[in-house]
Amino acid sequence: MIISTTEKNYWQQGKETDKKGTVITLGEEKQAIRGFGCCFSELSALALNELTEEDKREVLDQLFLEENCNFNFCRTPIGSSDFATSYYSYNDTDGDYEMKNFSIERDEKLLLPLIKEGVKRKDDMQMFASPWCPPTWLKTHNAYSNGVFNRTKENLQAYALYFKKYVEEYRKNGVPLVQIAPQNEPCSNQVFPSCVWTGAQLADFIGGYLGPMLEGTGVDIMFGTINGPETDYRALYTRYCDYLGYAMQDEKARKYIKSVGYQWAGKYALAQTKQDYPQLEIIQSESECGDGNNSWAHMMYIAELMQNYFYFGATAYVYWNLALVEKQPSTWGWVQNSLVTVNNNKKTYTPEFYLMKHFSHFVKRGAKYVEAKGEFASSCAIFKNPNGQVVAFVFNPYSFEKIITIGEKSYTLPPKSINTIVQ
Repeated sequence: MIISTTEKNYWQQGKETDKKGTVITLGEEKQAIRGFGCCFSELSALALNELTEEDKREVLDQLFLEENCNFNFCRTPIGSSDFATSYYSYNDTDGDYEMKNFSIERDEKLLLPLIKEGVKRKDDMQMFASPWCPPTWLKTHNAYSNGVFNRTKENLQAYALYFKKYVEEYRKNGVPLVQIAPQNEPCSNQVFPSCVWTGAQLADFIGGYLGPMLEGTGVDIMFGTINGPETDYRALYTRYCDYLGYAMQDEKARKYIKSVGYQWAGKYALAQTKQDYPQLEIIQSESECGDGNNSWAHMMYIAELMQNYFYFGATAYVYWNLALVEKQPSTWGWVQNSLVTVNNNKKTYTPEFYLMKHFSHFVKRGAKYVEAKGEFASSCAIFKNPNGQVVAFVFNPYSFEKIITIGEKSYTLPPKSINTIVQ
């Protein structure tokens, strides 16, 4: 069976052919796949709330039910993200080192109801979380935007307790957290909620504070989500060896680090990570977000990106915006792509929705990534499901038809298409 999607025709039964094409062979089985998913945010919740109840249910069913996208590994922010409606944390009481005033009440309005809709549709849902910014009184300049953590022992201990409180409160709400990352994009100093950490500082926090605090909770620590080595002015101090490499040389931190989350410029550290630490789980923690046009060209770029991440050992791929009002700027002034757009109370599934579905509908948790060989291998991501079924995602970036042969069968790939073959 082959399912094909082109810019004009989504999710169509594709064509087998008797002609032999470019041969793709299966090589060694590699990493086990954890899953696919998206991120929950306040702006996604607001977008879905503009739909009728019937359409909202349909969107959520499409994303999370097994017969559809089957998303089973998702992300949520700890406090405000760049797609929150405003700055906030769970404890804005200056000097509350015992976290007596910790509260997730804000999340009960928009974020948690949306998360619970996803979780109730997936019995095996797993989730990870990261902060964009700590409470401002734990930073040097007492503001959500830009800046760094005020790294006193008292502050570091209080922040570790903040994470533990978060895990406890979210678990009470039925959210199946399995991993925590201490900081979203520690290489970025931004106008939206952010906080810059060096790799050495993250290692110290994980090894001396966060790791011991989370022992016994059943939640692992993800080193991430790392957006370096950057290619701009930060290039010389956001290298692999300045972040993951450094942290894994720290014995106290290393024993707690179970995975690494990479996004954006983090893709440039994949090869070194795979070479140095093949035992370490690699999570693609945020797909690159686009410019709000939800174009076919950007979707084809993301197809390449997904293939690259899995080739270099990723076990999961997580999309960013679940849903957005079409062309509506974020709270801090820019537009991005999403799986679903909402315009005049009507929903549209974007090209990247179908891209994710081409993977997530077919590739089951526990599948093994299989090395592809042949001159078209860089356009393939092949998996073997636990039942032995082979799933081959193949994109055709060219403006002409391409015939490929896998095993005993050949298939015609339409021009500029994404395709999933199941054998």
